Amino acid sequence: MVPEELRYSKEHEWVRLEGGEAVIGITDHAQSELGDVVFVELPAVGTEVKQFETFGVVESVKAASDLYSPISGTVVAVNDALTDQPELVNSGPYEAGWMIRVKPAHPAELNNLLDAAGYRALIG
Repeated sequence: MVPEELRYSKEHEWVRLEGGEAVIGITDHAQSELGDVVFVELPAVGTEVKQFETFGVVESVKAASDLYSPISGTVVAVNDALTDQPELVNSGPYEAGWMIRVKPAHPAELNNLLDAAGYRALIG
């Protein structure tokens, strides 16, 4: 499942703009590759993130994987539900399993990301 309205990084994160904020999570492909997610480490509100640099870690029963921000900006919210329910990343990677909300520093960075067709080509 690759929603058309999102933009994607080659590291398997997605971003959706909502009212001047960027909502970020990992793709359905990424969560299925990871397997059952057991822990998510996210940055504190106020943290500055940079495009394509790490902002956290997701751990599954199979592996730990760094999370890379698809866009630069300031973290304005984190999904605290993932602390007690990391499995939301598996059950709803594009909805309840979102990870952080960022106030974008450079919205034009979205042009550096893949559209849905480009991401589908990447994951083959």
